[in-house]
Amino acid sequence: MGISPGEGTGALEKALDVLDAIGAAPEGLGQSELAERLALPRTTVYRLLATLVARGLVRRDPLRKVYCLGFRCFEMARQAYAMPDLVAAAAIELRLLRDLTGETTYLAALDGRDVISLERCDGAHSHRSAAALGERKPVHCTSQGKAILSAMPDEARELIVRDAHLKALTPLTITDRRRLHAELRITRARGYAIDDEEIVLGVRCVGAPVIDSAGRVRGAISVAGPAYRLTRERLELLGPEVAEAARRVGAQLPTLAADAAAGAETAVTAVPGPWAFRGAHPLWSEDGRRLWWADALAPSLRLYENGQDREIALAESPIVALVRGEAGVIVVHERGVQHVQADGAATGLASWISGRVLAACNGDGDAVWAATALPEAGAAIGVLRSDGTLDVRWRIGEPVQCLGWQAREQTLYATLPGSGTILMLQPGQAAVRRLVTLPRGSGRISGLAFDAQGGVWTALSDGWAVIRLAPDGQLDRVVGLPVPCATDLAIVARGDGAEQMAITTERHSVPIDVLGNAPLSGRLLVFDL
Repeated sequence: MGISPGEGTGALEKALDVLDAIGAAPEGLGQSELAERLALPRTTVYRLLATLVARGLVRRDPLRKVYCLGFRCFEMARQAYAMPDLVAAAAIELRLLRDLTGETTYLAALDGRDVISLERCDGAHSHRSAAALGERKPVHCTSQGKAILSAMPDEARELIVRDAHLKALTPLTITDRRRLHAELRITRARGYAIDDEEIVLGVRCVGAPVIDSAGRVRGAISVAGPAYRLTRERLELLGPEVAEAARRVGAQLPTLAADAAAGAETAVTAVPGPWAFRGAHPLWSEDGRRLWWADALAPSLRLYENGQDREIALAESPIVALVRGEAGVIVVHERGVQHVQADGAATGLASWISGRVLAACNGDGDAVWAATALPEAGAAIGVLRSDGTLDVRWRIGEPVQCLGWQAREQTLYATLPGSGTILMLQPGQAAVRRLVTLPRGSGRISGLAFDAQGGVWTALSDGWAVIRLAPDGQLDRVVGLPVPCATDLAIVARGDGAEQMAITTERHSVPIDVLGNAPLSGRLLVFDL
C-alpha cells in the first residue's frame, strides 16, 4: 500500500512548528507558552524540546526558563547560504562603519524575493536599530534589497520586481512598480540606496551592493538608525562612505571561477636545482627560451632552461637588478655592472648610473628604467641615457623595491614595500597614480609581473602567497605558496606554449622553526596559469 507524501510526518511538522515559534520570539518562549500557542499537549512539547535541545537546534535559558534558538541553527544558516567568505570579508568594514557613524551596521544577502540578515554590528546608542540575525525582509522596501536589485542584470531584476508583492509596510513604502524602477535607476547611478522609513516608521537606512571582481552582486551592507539621527542630509553624506566600504568588501571576494577552483588548490612545484639564500629578479629572455634569475645575497646569476636550473656566473657584490641585454643579461650589483651571456662569459660595463641603484627594468625597445636612492630618503625614477646617466622623471618619498614596464598600457609600475603600495607612472605625466595599497598583515609586496589580460601580479613576502590584481586594483586571485618569503615573479612559456608563473623565494630570513614547515624556501617555484 502506498504512503501519501504527508503521511507519517506529524512529529516532524510539530518539531518544525516549535522551531518556527521560538525563532519568531527573540526573547524566547517557555514550555507552557509554547504548548498554548501551538495547541499541543505539554508532554508532547516537552519531548520535542528535549530532542531539539539535544541536537543543538534549541537552547534553554536556565535563568529565565525560556527556550531560544540554538547555535546549531546559526551554523546551519551560514552553511545553507554558503557565504563564509562574504561574512568574513565584511566583518572589518561593518565595524569601521559602526565606529564612523555610531549606528548599527548590517550585512544581508538575497533569498528569493527577500533579503536575509547575515551579520550585524551593534551601534553605540541605547536606542538603535536591532533587526535580528536571520530576519527576512521584503526586497522592495529595504536599502539592502534595493541596493542588490540595482546591481543585478536587467533581466534578473525585472523577474523579481515583476512578481514581487509590493506590500505597504508603512505609509512611505514604495508600492508602484514604475516608481520602484525609477528608484533603482537612481540607486545604480549614485551607488547606494536609501530606506526612508519604508519598512519601519522612525527608522532610516542607507545601503550599498557588494559586487565581486566578476561583476556578480553577492549581497549588501547598510547602516541603520533612528530617523532623528539619520536625517536625509546625513544619509546623503554617508552613502558614498557605505558604497566605498562595500567596494572594499567585494574586492576581497573570490569570483565564481575562483570558488570552483578553491577545492583544488593551484599546484605549485619546485624546479630541480639548489636553493638560493635570496632568490630574486626573474627575467624571461626576449627569445622566449630561458629564465634568468639571481641569488642576490650569495651573488650569482642562475639560468633555468630545458627544465634545468644552473649557476652560470658570480658577481662581486649583492645583485640589485637584472635587465635584458644583447645576447644575454645585464647584472646590476652594488659595486658595478656586468654583461653576461648564456655560456657564462662576462664583461664589465663602465658607463652606468652613478649612485645606489634600487631597481631596474626593461622598457620598450632598448629603454631601461631605473630607480636610485635619494640622499634625503626616497627614490628618483627615470630612464637610462646613452651616457649612463639617469633622466629623472619622478621623485618618490620612499624606497622602491621593484620596477616593471607594462607595454600594453605604456605604464611603469613601482612597488613600495614600506607602505604596501603599487604605483602607476606614465611617461609624459608628472602625476603618480596608486593602483593599490595592501595592509601590512597581508605581507610585504615584492616584485611585479603582467599577464596578457592586463592583470598585475605581485608576491607577498612573509605572506605565503602571490596575488593577482585586476587593472582597477581589485584583488581577484590568491595562490598559496609552500614557503613564506616569495621575492619576485615572472611569466614564462612552457614547451607546449602554455604559460607558467615562475617565483623566486628566500631562505636567508626564514626562521629555523619555520624552515622545517617550508623546506622549499630559496627554491625557484612554478605553477601553471
